[in-house]
Amino acid sequence: MRVEIWTDINCPFCYIGKSRFEQALDAFPHKDEVEVVHRSFELDPTVKKGDTGLVVPHIAKKYGISEAQAAANEQGLGQQAASLGLPYLTEGRDYGNSFDLHRLLHLAKDKGLQDALIDALYKGNFVDRESVFADEEHVVRLAVGAGLDEADVRGVLADPDAYADDVRADEREAAELGATGVPFFVLDRKYGVSGAQPAEVFTQALTQAWGDRPAPLKTLADGDTCGPEGCAVPQA
Repeated sequence: MRVEIWTDINCPFCYIGKSRFEQALDAFPHKDEVEVVHRSFELDPTVKKGDTGLVVPHIAKKYGISEAQAAANEQGLGQQAASLGLPYLTEGRDYGNSFDLHRLLHLAKDKGLQDALIDALYKGNFVDRESVFADEEHVVRLAVGAGLDEADVRGVLADPDAYADDVRADEREAAELGATGVPFFVLDRKYGVSGAQPAEVFTQALTQAWGDRPAPLKTLADGDTCGPEGCAVPQA
């Protein structure tokens, strides 16, 4: 079974939702038969590369609330993260264009290191004081720490076309599937779960999706066949 998760590194609910989903997955009896793929979704693709700012005033302006309310929201998110054992930087965190980070996640997918990189990038954004949006060297260190080759990482960052089509394809698919926000979980392209739901909801979704999988073919009779190597020779 395949679970695809559309996320953005800017998104605190993606950080929290990944942990809740993994709680459910860890307890799922068929965990070893579940493939998890992370897909790209930019919360605000209009933010230009290099344009960054502090999250609290940005959120206050975007939603028409006071900075005190925005700061309280960050504190609440920090409490939700803490309940999962996740560190969370409630003050001084920034936002920015995440397109390059998504491109690196596609590189990591090719190398079998996508989950390790997304965890490293979440740490970079929600825990570290350095910025993943304004400090390219910090991003390189995180990617190398996740197991990627430094030359590969720098090569992708230096080439704006590298994996760009893959990111755009993910974003088109999200729109086609009706995703308007993240995290957005899609199980076997049959079921969708939107948001950082409690682990119990993910458990229910995994169980239902697994139960709806086609049953494996049962062979009722076995006889001579032809295959790529030829046909079985009938025995006299």
